[in-house]
Amino acid sequence: WCLPVVSSVSTTGAGEPLDEQTAQEETEDKLKQCIDNLMDKSAKTRLAALESLRGAFSSRLLCDFLTERRLTISDCLERSLRKGGGEEQAAAATVCAQLCVQLGGGDESEEGFKILRPVLSAIVIDGCASVAARQSCASALGMCCYVSAAEDGEDLVKSMSHLESVFTTSYPNFEGTLPTPKAGTPGLHSAALHAWALLVTLCPASRLTVLLDIHLLKLQACLESSDVNYRIAVGETIALLVELGRDIDREFEDSDMLCECLKGLATDGNKHRAKNDRRKQRSIFREVLHYIENEDFTEEKIRFGVEGIYIDSWMRRRVYDAFKEVLESGVRHHLQVRTNSRSRSVFDLFPSQHLFNSAAFKARTKLRNKVRDKRADVM
Repeated sequence: WCLPVVSSVSTTGAGEPLDEQTAQEETEDKLKQCIDNLMDKSAKTRLAALESLRGAFSSRLLCDFLTERRLTISDCLERSLRKGGGEEQAAAATVCAQLCVQLGGGDESEEGFKILRPVLSAIVIDGCASVAARQSCASALGMCCYVSAAEDGEDLVKSMSHLESVFTTSYPNFEGTLPTPKAGTPGLHSAALHAWALLVTLCPASRLTVLLDIHLLKLQACLESSDVNYRIAVGETIALLVELGRDIDREFEDSDMLCECLKGLATDGNKHRAKNDRRKQRSIFREVLHYIENEDFTEEKIRFGVEGIYIDSWMRRRVYDAFKEVLESGVRHHLQVRTNSRSRSVFDLFPSQHLFNSAAFKARTKLRNKVRDKRADVM
């Protein structure tokens, strides 16, 4: 069964109108039952409860309700992650990320992340765990750390290290040969790389310089991967790293070899690849190449109600895509409703219901650099 989305006018089973408060109470009763079911002995019941919570957390803002029950829910999710099967672990990891987003970037979210980070990390690096569970845990680790530990350098370093240990297994060996991917691993590598890239946006300049030296050339080699989705994830990450490199050093140079490789992918006509894969790849890599050569990002406007945001950089695209992955179809609702300050503050939305302007973008950049400086001492 699914939890209802409460509108201003709901109805009873007999078709009689319910006021919003009554509908809210009914929804909370069902949520409480779901939380109780997380402790059920039946794996099927626990999985159904996780799926119901996933739908509710995506479609509704439940911060007050969850704040009162955050420790209970965190403990239940930790139990599912430690003792559940692969499907239950994957579902629990998704709900972990949603819980952190719902709670926002305050002490409550940080408290939950301290409980969940060790087990999420353990599954991410466990080669014997289900690939689907590892993939979901990688995405959750990135989002939970981004929301909850943005100013905790130690948690950031540990989380990035665990994610690196996953996607770097796709790097070429000493002979320069890419390893043959096992079934399911390109999806895992993509999830770990995307989560890592999200956390890279939090790093201070000193750390960014090190990461660029370590990863940029090796990621470039991964553009030859046999998996189209991993090639795209690598291309987007390279664009992000180059953008961040240019942020901290206007003289930052990319290689001619990189541009030649990107040109090949942007015009790929290899008949051995599926037609849809070729089309998708060419579209993304034309954007990446255009940015690398011209420092020009293809801007995108995302509207919700009378408000909206501009996605005008690779960093903003990575952040938005990460929130969209966690909140699914509910991402615009979460951005629109004011009480969820964390997801809105990421994109500098004003209460005046106008699209933010370049002054707000500059203010956000200054704030981000100040927070980065705080972390520099730790990292």
